[in-house]
Amino acid sequence: MRDGEAVETVAPPLARGKPAARRRHRPRSYWTLRIGVAVLVFYALVAVLSVFWTPYDPLTPGIGDGYDAPSLAFPLGTDRLGADMLSRLMAGARYDLGIAAVAVAIALSVGTTIGVLSGYFGGTLDTVVMRGVEIFQAFPGLLFAMLVVQAVGAGLVNVILVLSFVGIPDYLRLARAEIQAKKSWQYAEAARLAGNLPWRVAFRHLLPNSIGPLLAFTSINAAFAALVTASLGFLGLGLGPNVPEWGNMIARGQDGIMTGQWWVSFFPGLAILGLTGALYLLGDALADLTDPRRRRQ
Repeated sequence: MRDGEAVETVAPPLARGKPAARRRHRPRSYWTLRIGVAVLVFYALVAVLSVFWTPYDPLTPGIGDGYDAPSLAFPLGTDRLGADMLSRLMAGARYDLGIAAVAVAIALSVGTTIGVLSGYFGGTLDTVVMRGVEIFQAFPGLLFAMLVVQAVGAGLVNVILVLSFVGIPDYLRLARAEIQAKKSWQYAEAARLAGNLPWRVAFRHLLPNSIGPLLAFTSINAAFAALVTASLGFLGLGLGPNVPEWGNMIARGQDGIMTGQWWVSFFPGLAILGLTGALYLLGDALADLTDPRRRRQ
């Protein structure tokens, strides 16, 4: 280096590009994750609070006049029977979130277990399982849920079981695909050579490395379960007509929409929109954060 001359150091293109790509990627994923989690936490807090306190009894009609507009006494108004909409909306969070959470937990456990076994062992087991899944998935999920609930009867337990059964094939196919793709990788071969039993290789080594896509899909499936629950309630096939479930509340207020009592159906619909939107945002963020291929894009 000669006196008076400055040496310009140029970073390699890859070193310059990686931080910029990471900066572009992280804000979208993390902000989406934070928004989704914040909205879900809010819904969960409302559901827990409704167990101990609501402004009025959500099951008691005649607290106000029928179709009272939103006011200080009734911030979200009353329905046609005079029940407080805010109290029923808070209680409805307990039902809709609870049904979606339990149904998704059952579907995740059962579907993932069968999918791991089918993907790892293959053969006749895989053939039988996949033919059954293909036959089942020939029916749209909502239509199948409507038919089954109509046949076995409405009720909380029946709705949860039907939603669980509808969600099992999706987890099964996803877990099967992940296990089939990873069972020939080197770490799986090393686990087998170390003397691990097949079930231990499948569930102890392969499944933990496949959990990312399953978690991302769980959020999407929970949104679908919430929508189906509300749809069944709107059609009169879900919980009882007096249960403060959001779909039931929309159905109860549909007669007042044309006559100007918009709040009876609007606020439950807005609650469903917020819940499903938060779940979809969370699922998209989890897919970004757990899938290396999406991180590289």
